[in-house]
Amino acid sequence: MSKKLVMLLSALSALAVPLTAAAQSMPAVELSAGMYRIEAEVAATEPSRELGLMHRKTMAPQRGMLFVFDAPGRQCMWMRNTLLPLAVAFLDERGRIINVEEMQPQTDDNHCAAKPAKYALEMNAAWFKARGFGAGTPIEGIEKAPRAH
Repeated sequence: MSKKLVMLLSALSALAVPLTAAAQSMPAVELSAGMYRIEAEVAATEPSRELGLMHRKTMAPQRGMLFVFDAPGRQCMWMRNTLLPLAVAFLDERGRIINVEEMQPQTDDNHCAAKPAKYALEMNAAWFKARGFGAGTPIEGIEKAPRAH
């Protein structure tokens, strides 16, 4: 193996450790939508919100990620380095769905809240649609989520 290749592989390995550590250090919260239980990792810091669900190859049907923002605003999501097709529900301060957007893997398209949102909940693609959840549907348990910081 060439010295340059060894140096490159070593550098890439060093970059992978923080991603894994960041993903493992995210707190979790149990949410519910109707009769459905959701196990959501919580991205409440800027670094965890930037990482999101990037680089993951699978996600169990009941799993998701709750993004907690500092204040309600026009939040937008994108899918760079995200390998899974996802659906995102933008939520108001009470946890009610504002709108749901379907997102394709590895794209830079912006998917934005239709009104100021305090939270965004990412689930596998079509999760909300398959259950008939849309604008106005409450997501219970939001109050248990860690605050943004």
